[in-house]
Amino acid sequence: MVAYNVPAVNDVLIPETLLKKKKADATAADKAVARKAELRKAKVTKRREIFKRAAKYAAEYQAKERNEIRLRRQAKAQGNYYVPAQEKLVFVVRIRGINGIAPKPRKVLQLLRLLQINNGVFVRLNKATSEMLQLIQPYVAYGYPNLKTIRELIYKRGYAKVNKQRIPLHDNAVIEQALGKYNIICMEDLIHEIATVGPHFKEANNFLWPFKLSNPNNMWRERKFLNYVEGGDTGNREEYINKLVQSMN
Repeated sequence: MVAYNVPAVNDVLIPETLLKKKKADATAADKAVARKAELRKAKVTKRREIFKRAAKYAAEYQAKERNEIRLRRQAKAQGNYYVPAQEKLVFVVRIRGINGIAPKPRKVLQLLRLLQINNGVFVRLNKATSEMLQLIQPYVAYGYPNLKTIRELIYKRGYAKVNKQRIPLHDNAVIEQALGKYNIICMEDLIHEIATVGPHFKEANNFLWPFKLSNPNNMWRERKFLNYVEGGDTGNREEYINKLVQSMN
């Protein structure tokens, strides 16, 4: 009787290529796990940084408000009048269409990106923009937005302009990718830069797509196209722009 040497199951040879593939897959899996842990850690760190910045800005806004109250009380106690600092920011809303617009005002409206009725933009107030606003007064309403109005506009109606496309501000990554080089990485950074008219206001403002607002509910007067001080709606509303914007937001 002839005996045969039958190899055990454990002695089955595995091709070297398959061994290499298994080793490579295991290494890739380990790297993926490590990468995922790093991303999670970086995300937590960034979230903490954003919270820290938000708290810092809140303290800054509160300190400014308290200082204004202190100065008003001090002036009143001394029998004087408190004159606040000149405003540096206005919010402009277009309220008239294209019919009967002269070339110069039409060009200014284009420069300010006010291409449609109920479009709104933030504008840094200086000598040049003041003259531009004078030219387009019959076609727009504008005034000095407060922090609440700025925050609500950006959170509710804010869209980014990325590669000439209108992108919703649903993620801080959109802001960081476009404005990270200016140390603007989140919504609160963007709001702070606009509200304080910071050093990178131009970049932050151009990053925002013009706001598309709704018609205000029973806010227009009977003589809509007269100046605001004459009983109409156009021109400078000063702080009363906030009530108009809230009705259109």
